[in-house]
Amino acid sequence: MSHRPPSGLAAVSAALLAMSRHLEMRDVLKTIVASARELLDAEYAALGVPDDHGGFAQFVVDGVSDEQWKAIGPLPRQHGILAAMLQEARPQRLADVREDPRFEGWPEAHPEMSDFLGLPILDGDETIGALFLANKRCPRPTGGCDFTEEDEELLGILAQHAAIALTNARLYERSRELTIVEERSRLAHELHDAVSQKLFSLRLTAQAAAALVDRDPARAKGELQQVAALAGEAVDELRAAVVELRPAALDEDGLVATLRTQVQVMDRAHSARVTFESAGVRALPSAQEEAMLRVAQEALHNALRHSGAALVTVSLRRHTDATVLRITDDGRGFDPQEVGRAGRHLGLVSMRHRAGGAGGRLTVESEPGKGTTIRMEVPSG
Repeated sequence: MSHRPPSGLAAVSAALLAMSRHLEMRDVLKTIVASARELLDAEYAALGVPDDHGGFAQFVVDGVSDEQWKAIGPLPRQHGILAAMLQEARPQRLADVREDPRFEGWPEAHPEMSDFLGLPILDGDETIGALFLANKRCPRPTGGCDFTEEDEELLGILAQHAAIALTNARLYERSRELTIVEERSRLAHELHDAVSQKLFSLRLTAQAAAALVDRDPARAKGELQQVAALAGEAVDELRAAVVELRPAALDEDGLVATLRTQVQVMDRAHSARVTFESAGVRALPSAQEEAMLRVAQEALHNALRHSGAALVTVSLRRHTDATVLRITDDGRGFDPQEVGRAGRHLGLVSMRHRAGGAGGRLTVESEPGKGTTIRMEVPSG
């Protein structure tokens, strides 16, 4: 019998179910790569997750033996075709990757590759991975690329699911940085609860499309559009789940590192840009650090949930006689007196109590249409 890959859309459904079983990043990456290779019947598949320094934080291959992988050497850098996928955020389908002018820097022990199909994995406008395949296992037509437009479409469907799985895994790994052991366990349950229904719907919809693709292509296309919509909703669910996280213990990381990590998570979890800056900060008494952290959390919650801000800035600076925390947003603002009279305090009373209990003071500057600044000051030792 001739070798034939499984039905494309049915394989997408099976891959989705497999990816939803994992939270660990490495397991998710391996599942995505193996699913892509099987889906398109390729000899080789790989997936890279970029870091912030021109390399890859993770890089997983399928179809390469352990001995070959060791001989290849260090992880690749972001250059050539890999850079094109990460920077241009569009598919790369080539008849022979070796003839492309961007082909460079491949190790001598690297397997021989010819036809090539690469796709970025996107979370909104952010490229969170690069997925590529090489050497389709089928009789090669005279001229042209072995990977077809249909192959590219199928891989695009898988890439949507991969974005959900990678987001899920990334949030899970961040939870381990941000929380104590009990909080990590809680996140795993919350992530599962938040997306399990969407993932189940995705699986059923993909199965329906698989059943319709031959006898009713038009209806199958409609089902695939629903898959894309459900994928977007699932990503939104994942982003919302992370908002309720509590950060790691201050005893382990200190105030600056804990705030920085908290801000990074909020920046990824919301459409607003959230930034952090610090200067000259020294360790403070634990009561002061705890109070500053809780005030920052409350202020961030208000800014991101209620203000409609596009930019939120958190700064922590040491002055001559005080350490000052400032959370500023460009949102819709409010009248502090009106808020108090209406019985809605937006956590201001709690923040003032925390600041006062740590020997500091809290001030609020805001007015409608002009954003809000929360400032907490504690004496420096």
